[in-house]
Amino acid sequence: VEIEFKSYELDPNASLYSGESIHEILANKYNISEEKAKEMNEGVGKRAEAVGLIYHFDEMKPTNTFDAHRLSKFAKTQGKENIMTEKLLHAYFTESRLISDLDTLADLAEEVGLNRQEALQVLENKNLFTNEVRTDEKLARSYGITGVPFFLINQKYAISGAQPLESFIQALEKVWEEEKPKPIFQDLSTDSNAVCTDDGCVIPPKNNI
Repeated sequence: VEIEFKSYELDPNASLYSGESIHEILANKYNISEEKAKEMNEGVGKRAEAVGLIYHFDEMKPTNTFDAHRLSKFAKTQGKENIMTEKLLHAYFTESRLISDLDTLADLAEEVGLNRQEALQVLENKNLFTNEVRTDEKLARSYGITGVPFFLINQKYAISGAQPLESFIQALEKVWEEEKPKPIFQDLSTDSNAVCTDDGCVIPPKNNI
């Protein structure tokens, strides 16, 4: 199974970190109380904990993530897109790091084995890898994707949301059954009768010389 991450911003117009908590931001966005927003986040945190992930919602620094997406695209050119993306997710959800700060992003790049200075130069040039991020987001819109997580398998099947493990196993098994290669043999036998079956073996007579 080959996994490829795609860029998707829940809020492309999000501002940089203002000091507001994720609870406050969600409360304002959905017109609910801050207590209700915190309760929702705690529910997500419990689901994450069930699969070994620790989310620190109270300390998270919600911010614009466009530069973080550009960094992942740069990492892809170095063969490190997956590990870079995982690092960014861990930095935001678990370590409460500010993933819009360019120095922080450069530090994270170095932590996964990328050249820090090269990463910083990419981040400082807003034209680099912008098209790659926007292309992914345009593709998501063409598929009608409006939220994350969203998984597209072989451009054929979709899994939306944080589904249980069984959903992914069933999807992968379905694709495997449909697309696994079937063996094709070319029969080079010169005598189709020279075989053994449940009824016995037939030995063809030798040709007289």
